[in-house]
Amino acid sequence: MAAKIGMMDSAYFVGRGEILSWINSTLQLNLSKVEEAASGAVQCQLMDAVHPGVVPMHKVNFDAKNEYEMIQNYKVLQEVFNRLKITKHIEVSKLVKGRPLDNLEFMQWMKRYCDSINGGIINNYNPMERRDACKGGKEANKRTAPTHASKSASAAPKAQASHSTRKNNAHSADASHKTAKPATNAGGQAYDEQITELKLLVDSLEKERDFYFAKLRDIEILCQSPEIEHLPIVGVIQKILYATDDSPSVMAEAQAVLMQQQNQQQPLSPILETSEEKPKQETQKRKNISTIEVDMAASSTLSPRQRLSDISDVHYCGSPLTNC
Repeated sequence: MAAKIGMMDSAYFVGRGEILSWINSTLQLNLSKVEEAASGAVQCQLMDAVHPGVVPMHKVNFDAKNEYEMIQNYKVLQEVFNRLKITKHIEVSKLVKGRPLDNLEFMQWMKRYCDSINGGIINNYNPMERRDACKGGKEANKRTAPTHASKSASAAPKAQASHSTRKNNAHSADASHKTAKPATNAGGQAYDEQITELKLLVDSLEKERDFYFAKLRDIEILCQSPEIEHLPIVGVIQKILYATDDSPSVMAEAQAVLMQQQNQQQPLSPILETSEEKPKQETQKRKNISTIEVDMAASSTLSPRQRLSDISDVHYCGSPLTNC
């Protein structure tokens, strides 16, 4: 079964934040960027969640950092697609580069596919237990959502700083500096998110540009074919393609050519149809005349003896003593 999803499907309008939230909640991970799933291990486990027992998780590498290691994960994913008869093409060469837009689009497709299986409901699935069988799976489990221990450990320096300010005002500057670090980190994270959004926007614009450029190139090649390049409308299309400004005269000329062609393709009147029948009658008359001329020519070619024999036959046949 294959999920046939077009480029204008609503699946490709799902935001990056929703995709990350879906991955983290389904697999109990702590991804902050979509491109962190570029290794292909996350996609393999998502397929394992919706199709239990189909994915050989012992072949999946959650610790893949090099391209050749990531390619092995995508080979496992491709084998699963083939087994399930999914015709989705995996652009491995683009995904392993870690480009945000390519990985976002693939994860958007993954979400749409997983939602189409059992309504997106996953029952009795333990993602951390399944990752234990993978290479680097235990390390990935350690990098999951922050625990209460890490929260208490980060809160302890703050309590000590506040206690020291009560004892000695000289330590207040140090305490304020320590408490300002989380704000600085938060600001840096916000900048990273803005940079990621801008990268996604640039990639989307480049892809859209390449799409429309390819369409225009196809039209240009078609207009250059010898079968239609002599048509007036083709010349107008080429003027529109090669126009360097938004001049309305080009469009006005195109409309004029279309009107002229429509006027030339008007149907014939009944008078013209009757005039076409006259040549047929004249042709039939000419055939009859030619037949008579052939008969006369044949009689003129007879020898005098043949003519006398024909006359004598007529004479004897005309006498009362003979029976013709």
